[in-house]
Amino acid sequence: MSDFRHARAAQRDARRARAAPPEARQAQPADVRRTEPVPDTRQAQPAQPDTRQAQPAQPDIRHTPEAPTRTQVLAPGERIDAHRHDNHQIIYAGSGVVAVTTDAGTWFAPGTRAIWVPAGCVHAHRAHGHLDLHLLGLPADANPLGLDAPAVLTVSPLLRELILACTRTPHEETLERRRLRAVLLDQLRASPQQPVQLPTPADPRLAAVCDLLHGYPADARGLAELAAAVGAGERTLSRLFRRELGMTFPQWRTQLRLYHALRMLADGAPVTTVAHRCGWASTSAFIDVFRRALGYTPGTHNRRG
Repeated sequence: MSDFRHARAAQRDARRARAAPPEARQAQPADVRRTEPVPDTRQAQPAQPDTRQAQPAQPDIRHTPEAPTRTQVLAPGERIDAHRHDNHQIIYAGSGVVAVTTDAGTWFAPGTRAIWVPAGCVHAHRAHGHLDLHLLGLPADANPLGLDAPAVLTVSPLLRELILACTRTPHEETLERRRLRAVLLDQLRASPQQPVQLPTPADPRLAAVCDLLHGYPADARGLAELAAAVGAGERTLSRLFRRELGMTFPQWRTQLRLYHALRMLADGAPVTTVAHRCGWASTSAFIDVFRRALGYTPGTHNRRG
């Protein structure tokens, strides 16, 4: 999320260091650490008291009017910086896991899911594992989902083949291609949405708890203990999870652990290691949650595509 939250990064790391459990401070697993460099914002303070001129410069947002249709290979950890299009876009990972981040949160998808990004939405991509990225642009007046915010969609075998066919030959405008696109739009209309998202919290107390667990997803503390660690009330945080993030604390924590599990599996970590480092009590419990959420077992993750 470094494209959208630079100004809060230093505070976030300080909160984590103070409130993290001892075992997290001593041996945080490398797989789940955030590796983005934290910018030094202390040099941005001017001598004049006029703080209106002291605001840090906003990062340049690249504008590509037409959302591209193409295939693209990204190495593990590689990024596509924040940008926007005037058209809609479907983002699909033929292999690996793709994460799409906006200022509202992060959406993530393995090969059984695709991410819908509406026209005008500023977003960035990140690859987890070796990513075969399929990008499909759709005209702004063609919105089969009727959505004006990003969403994760279930990809049926037919929809998968349609996406692959359309992105393999992006510049062909034949009658056959137009028919394929029409069927693709029909399939998109029928695609169920999936809650595979990590919303970005705004309240600093809620952000402090979320950042702690982002840094150490195996943290087993309950909401009351986490609230005490960040100097907030348990009931207050419980209300904030529902109001700001649209889910309960246990639901959000499951989403967080699934996100980190997908990242680690894409990088080749063994299933047992992933279960342990992401906080599941047993490997079988992890497999059960993963299968119910994503429709396949974690052991077959890297064989998909």
